[in-house]
Amino acid sequence: MYLKPALLSLLLLFANSTSFAQMHRQDIVFQQKEKTVTLSVPGQKLSLVIDYGAGCLVREMTVHGVQTLSPGGVFTGVKLGDSTFTSASAHDVKVARKSDGISLSHITYGNKTLTVDETWDFRIVGNIINWTITRNYSNAARVQEAAFPKWNFAGLNVWKGGILDNGGMVWCKYLKQNNDTYGVHTGGVTFWNDQLGSGLRIAAPAKGNQNLSTKFSNENNVFTCTQQLSQAPLKQQHHLSRFVAGKADVFAPFQVAAGTVSATFSLEYVDYFREYSRGTLPGIDAEAVRELMNTTGRYGVVDNNIVGANGWLTNWKCLHEPFFSQIGMALYDSNYTANMAATLNQERDLAMEPDGRVLSRWHNAPGDEIPGTYNAETGYYEAMWGYTIDSQTGYVINTSEQFDLSGDLDWLRSHKVSCEKALDWLIRRDADQNGIFEMMNNNIAEKKASDWLDIVWASYENAFVNAQMYEALNLWANCEKILGDQNKAAQYRSIATKLKAAFNKTVEEGGFWSAEKKQYVYWRDNDGSVHGDNLVTPVNFAAIAFGICDDQERITLLLDQIEQRTKQEDLFHWPLCFDSFTQAEVSPGNWPFPKYENGDIFPTWGYLGVRSYTQYDKSIALKYINKLLAQYRKDGLSSQRYSRTTQMGLGDDILAGICTSITALYRDIYGIRPKWNRMGLEPNLSPQLNGTEFSYRLRDTLYQVKLNVDEYWLGTDRFLINSKQSFGAGSAGKLTVIYPHNREDLILQVAATKGGQLKCNLEKTSKEELAWSIASKDSYHFTVKGLSPQTPYSLLVNDRKKWVTSDANGDLSFSHNCKSSASFKIMRN
Repeated sequence: MYLKPALLSLLLLFANSTSFAQMHRQDIVFQQKEKTVTLSVPGQKLSLVIDYGAGCLVREMTVHGVQTLSPGGVFTGVKLGDSTFTSASAHDVKVARKSDGISLSHITYGNKTLTVDETWDFRIVGNIINWTITRNYSNAARVQEAAFPKWNFAGLNVWKGGILDNGGMVWCKYLKQNNDTYGVHTGGVTFWNDQLGSGLRIAAPAKGNQNLSTKFSNENNVFTCTQQLSQAPLKQQHHLSRFVAGKADVFAPFQVAAGTVSATFSLEYVDYFREYSRGTLPGIDAEAVRELMNTTGRYGVVDNNIVGANGWLTNWKCLHEPFFSQIGMALYDSNYTANMAATLNQERDLAMEPDGRVLSRWHNAPGDEIPGTYNAETGYYEAMWGYTIDSQTGYVINTSEQFDLSGDLDWLRSHKVSCEKALDWLIRRDADQNGIFEMMNNNIAEKKASDWLDIVWASYENAFVNAQMYEALNLWANCEKILGDQNKAAQYRSIATKLKAAFNKTVEEGGFWSAEKKQYVYWRDNDGSVHGDNLVTPVNFAAIAFGICDDQERITLLLDQIEQRTKQEDLFHWPLCFDSFTQAEVSPGNWPFPKYENGDIFPTWGYLGVRSYTQYDKSIALKYINKLLAQYRKDGLSSQRYSRTTQMGLGDDILAGICTSITALYRDIYGIRPKWNRMGLEPNLSPQLNGTEFSYRLRDTLYQVKLNVDEYWLGTDRFLINSKQSFGAGSAGKLTVIYPHNREDLILQVAATKGGQLKCNLEKTSKEELAWSIASKDSYHFTVKGLSPQTPYSLLVNDRKKWVTSDANGDLSFSHNCKSSASFKIMRN
């Protein structure tokens, strides 16, 4: 086509104008007069305005229609001594248009000591804006800070908080005062606004030997996020503190080398309500579940390698708590799971003594320790209140449950020796060989603690620690079996059996059951005197929840009594004890009753109560789950404890364990039971929960879960299985493996020829009979494992019977081409 000269000139004029740029590429708009560039993702959910006039910075960032930045914007910089130099002061910045973004170069700032020259490359890739910062340092120097970059948000209420890519979170409301600062050794964060449902994800994977760190600060009511890139992990400036009040220098100065460094930050709008949805939860406040788990539930992550429950405000982690991996099960966040594995690695390497003793705590600074036990390099120590022996059981329980989440056999194998040492250390404490393991303190006259209730003088034979020991022995015996050490597995099961028998004896016989008080007592001193018969809830709940008490009469006596007492006081959750300890049994800080650990409400141990009542009366378990969620609506559940008399939050600390009643909702009500080689479902539903549906990610697989009373569905892109009984399932390629009752004593393997989605209804399952049906079309090869060896069975395919015999291993195999729905049944003759 021939263009007239006048028309051609007009088109060239448009080509050099801003309006043509807008017409040509809607997502990149140059305003040459103002010296700004606007970049937007499709749909305008995220847009940046970059100002390269007087300096260089991101002037505006609009997230789903809301301008989120303060006038300070986003910039890079370095701090040298008392002087700060930033990209906002750079001159003569060069801008180049690219096909999918822009490049800004000659961003130069600094002084004679150190000059920085940067290039910023912005690329729009789908719904993501990638920002690559390439920085050249003129020479080596020691810097107080190196913003790479620094984000200045309009206020502390722009975001509720940020979910970190180590599984933790920053909670904006706790940066209360000017310069309150929290620093972590990770770069990625997803900020969210729980009112608008909008979120901003800043993904920042470190490359090679690079290390990214981030500090979050309140700077005159501006919420700042400063990311730093360094060759070595940054050290803390104030002891081992990750949070410091009123001080911006959470990280120590560090050395930068001459030369070039680079990092890419991927910016993405996140539909928070959709991405963090808890699904459809009839009878449950799903929004409160989401927010509780994303705030209090994550808050216990202090930093990389320090996953706990006391959290980052107070820089504390108690190793004598057995529920950190369980929190990961309910979060189903791979970042938390990976950090938990790293935490247990660090505790194995740094917090375990040569004889197997597991130190009980980590803290940022000395002051809480038995003299001489604090390690200033690592932060681990023994608590000043006494040797809290449940750190032995906590380490083993968390390791066992972490393995179910990670499925990493090599990782589990790396903890075999250490878990055996931790258990054996406590096993050696049974000096009189009566099956009950003794603490390191002997009696109340010593005024020392031996477990989590650290200002209660529980001594010698402690029922709470021994109940946890029973759980640890059984969980670890399962791990030994998986690792192939059948002798160790049998040894630990035998010790657990002896412990169970001794534990359940009456107090007169040397056990913990008080027939007179209809409860398990807390402890026995070495003089034989019995203490803690004041209905201590963690002790009695642990006995039931961990299965050391399976006497239905005792369970009824205990749980009816606790429910009657809780209703009588109209408490929203269970207190630590219902009646008072004696004054000689507790620290003076617990007096007068009810006060602190002598009678206040500590929801931390709620999961033991929920698990106990789920086995007895599900309606009671659900009632306290819902009461806890209602309390979250009132105050955010960000307290250490609650007053028994006012039911108001108390304490300077926040305990992430407050979320454990919700972890029990997932484990014990919805029946989420991940195993190392499969996903498991063992629900205990009530009718009001019918229609529960949610997604659950385990390792690299996204599962769809649907639950009704006695009707459960579990689906992936590889299979859809339903059953009226508990089951587990996993797949690899065209093979699907189904575990009736979520156990490994009977297994159904289904190998497909084509490999589409297997649709299977698992019906009767027992050693004597296994029945299932298939609704998908394919040619399948079935193998049943776990039958009686060399035994004749009847095989019915669509009710047509033939005789088959299992092999010497108890396996039985056959094939069938399913052209339509088909039914299968194997029965022992």
